Amino acid sequence: MVELDDRYVITSNRESGFGRYDVMLKPRKKEDDAIILEFKVYDPDDEDSLGDTVKAALKQIEDKNYKSDLVAEEISEERIREYGFGFTGKRVLIG
Repeated sequence: MVELDDRYVITSNRESGFGRYDVMLKPRKKEDDAIILEFKVYDPDDEDSLGDTVKAALKQIEDKNYKSDLVAEEISEERIREYGFGFTGKRVLIG
């Protein structure tokens, strides 16, 4: 992410909406998209698969309205990308 510093303002664990996102990349240039990243570790007590973990991460982004700060800065919702990461051991699934 350090390589992206000239294109994005990168923040982590800041309040937005109704919670704290993991990572947000706010574009410095109008033509770049904003990016919200949420990371979750697979919990077999709560989820049936790594895919469920990714769905939970994406649901958290939506439920907690993490994009609200970006929208308030007049970044259109069409330019906001949301990614959920599910981890278990060395396996990762991104959705």
